[in-house]
Amino acid sequence: MKQKVAIARSIVHNPKVMLFDEPTMGLDVTAARIVQNFIFKCKEENKSIIFSSHSMMEVEKLCDRLIIINKGNIVESGSIIELKEKYKNNNLEEVFVALIGADTLEK
Repeated sequence: MKQKVAIARSIVHNPKVMLFDEPTMGLDVTAARIVQNFIFKCKEENKSIIFSSHSMMEVEKLCDRLIIINKGNIVESGSIIELKEKYKNNNLEEVFVALIGADTLEK
């Protein structure tokens, strides 16, 4: 409920730029879909939404461009298509893991 109230408070004044931190985390599927549809509507209205997410599926679904940050440093930025082509991998999550070096943590 807190998440829903926070989102509602942030959009009530119809801003041109919005900042969300994990906007669908903790929401049920229906509520998450409402948030995602709202983001699509904002994109159609040429509004900017900046949000952080660890869900690469959600990033891929909602974002036009992304910045990958690791330990406070920008390690890569670009469109999803650009990053997939640059790293020759069609799986955004794999690109993300390779860039932040998470695969080396298990070794």
